[in-house]
Amino acid sequence: MGLRDWVSGQFIDIIEWTEPSQNEILAHRFTRHKNEIKNGAKLVVREGQAAGFVKEGQLADVKVPGMYTLDTKNMPILSTILGWKYGFESPFKCEVYFISTRQWTNQKWGTQNPIMYRDPEFGPVRLRAFGNYAFKVTDPGTFLKELVSTDPSFELYEISAQFRNVVVSRFIDALGASRIPMLDLAGNYEKVGKIALERIAPEMAKMGVSLTQFFVENISLPPEVEAALDKRSQMSVLGNLDQYTKFQTAEAIPTAAANPGGLAGMGAGLGAGLAVGQQMGGAFAGAAGAPGVVTPGNTTSPTTASAPPPLPTAVSFHAAINGAQAGPFDLAALAAHINSGTINRASLVWKPGMAGWAAAETVPELASLFAAAPPPLPG
Repeated sequence: MGLRDWVSGQFIDIIEWTEPSQNEILAHRFTRHKNEIKNGAKLVVREGQAAGFVKEGQLADVKVPGMYTLDTKNMPILSTILGWKYGFESPFKCEVYFISTRQWTNQKWGTQNPIMYRDPEFGPVRLRAFGNYAFKVTDPGTFLKELVSTDPSFELYEISAQFRNVVVSRFIDALGASRIPMLDLAGNYEKVGKIALERIAPEMAKMGVSLTQFFVENISLPPEVEAALDKRSQMSVLGNLDQYTKFQTAEAIPTAAANPGGLAGMGAGLGAGLAVGQQMGGAFAGAAGAPGVVTPGNTTSPTTASAPPPLPTAVSFHAAINGAQAGPFDLAALAAHINSGTINRASLVWKPGMAGWAAAETVPELASLFAAAPPPLPG
């Protein structure tokens, strides 16, 4: 080392740190030969900076922005540590750290895994969230002691993961404390952010850092839950379950048309189309206040016009067999008697609704039974 370099290392007059552009350095240790500072040296602390003096591992002093002459008058704590009672003339050894106190904005945070959120309506739901925050160093002394230690160049990446863990953890607590229904979260990001900020700030203060801003950009649901909510929204627009059924039927038509499976596919498509036509006709009739349909403002009593008719009852007859009344017989039993010969065309029969007894061959319902019976054997 030349004489000039040795002299400049021993007697540095100005101590300053010019931050490089677009840097991510939170703390920088000023380097010089043997860490020696000359009596009367100038210290320059720029806006957005603070300077900390460390002597023998102990924080001696912290300077805010300004220009200082280093002597016993403006460094009382360091003077006490070094035992300066009457001033000093020779260089003294001391480490000088410059700390960036500017705003560090657009710091990303997000949940690595879904978090479980208990919604009062849907029950446990898995959510994901992400956003950004901003911070600044407001207590340089605490920041030096808790985070920087002896690191000559303390950069943002060294602490960003820890900050992110604190932010996400306290955000989860804040989200649970908010008790905001899941469907209302999108309109309450600011409220959730304020609650989270109140919970995160004390944790950051322990490290000499203040959280100045906290934003929630998005809280998202799993795809399957989003799909279920989309269906529910469609139902809400349609109004009720009956209309939802119509909607589902209408949705099935394009699917059937896109997958023609011969006559079966055609039949399915036609069936769906007929169902839609019937349902839409009923819907329009209801909307117009048709008779027999109860709608708001229409107090007409419901009718059974659309109900199926009652099942037909079986036809039964009484018959005169061997001079005595027998029965009633249904058509199958009468056919058996006709085939056996116990009842013939001239036998008298009667059923409810007839004026009197009549020959069996004159009753229309029994005519087909005699046509199927074999003729009598020839004598």
